[in-house]
Amino acid sequence: MRNVFTICGKELKSYFTSPIAYLLMALFGLIFGYFFFSATIFFVNASLRAQAGGGNQPMSINDYVISPLLGNASVVGLFLIPLISMRLFAEEKRSGTIELLMTSPVSDWEIILGKWLGAMSMYICVLAVSALNIILLFFWGQPDWRPILTGYLGLLLQGGTVLAIGTFISSTTRNQIIAGAATFAICLLLWVLSWVSSYNDAPWAAAIAYCSILTHFEPFSKGIIDTKDLIFYISAIYLGLFLTSRSLESLRWRA
Repeated sequence: MRNVFTICGKELKSYFTSPIAYLLMALFGLIFGYFFFSATIFFVNASLRAQAGGGNQPMSINDYVISPLLGNASVVGLFLIPLISMRLFAEEKRSGTIELLMTSPVSDWEIILGKWLGAMSMYICVLAVSALNIILLFFWGQPDWRPILTGYLGLLLQGGTVLAIGTFISSTTRNQIIAGAATFAICLLLWVLSWVSSYNDAPWAAAIAYCSILTHFEPFSKGIIDTKDLIFYISAIYLGLFLTSRSLESLRWRA
């Protein structure tokens, strides 16, 4: 595992030695901050209207603010994650260091896991920006922290899935733009697959909708951990990393 963590640390450091880390964190913080401001203003106004109408049942911060915020964060992540994964192997190929990496005394799986964990660490740094907004809610409200942790677990699993897919795509090309665009296209496809079940209830439509990564995130955003969603994300992560290993094996064979 020492090699894995060494590669992970090197990968994470490379993000912060370039503008990409700061750009991603600033962009995500700006978008999430706008969503946070809008959600809290809506919640406050709705609470005031409910009190003026004689309503005695308090509104839930988790249902009206946090759950929609985490749902929006999952969608935004689908568009930003390709910027994290596009450079993993494509940059190594472009700079010519892929040969040095492939001939180093580490296995393919150590290389893959190290780079994937480095990208995951970068994604966690991006998510940490949103946590600053969530923490503010505890100063003037009493949100339930357990659904929040569950929601962030869902974000990590969804992000890990997309990063695993992006890692595979990055291993197939030396062009970062192509890797980022292809990962973005697949993310968009995995987002809209859930729409099929809205206009068709056939078994094939349900099977296609099941492959949508946003469908499996919805229970997490509501504070629910379902085994089938965990299995889906873990299986998808393994599949993406497994395909990456086959891609590197093919690269060794062609070399």
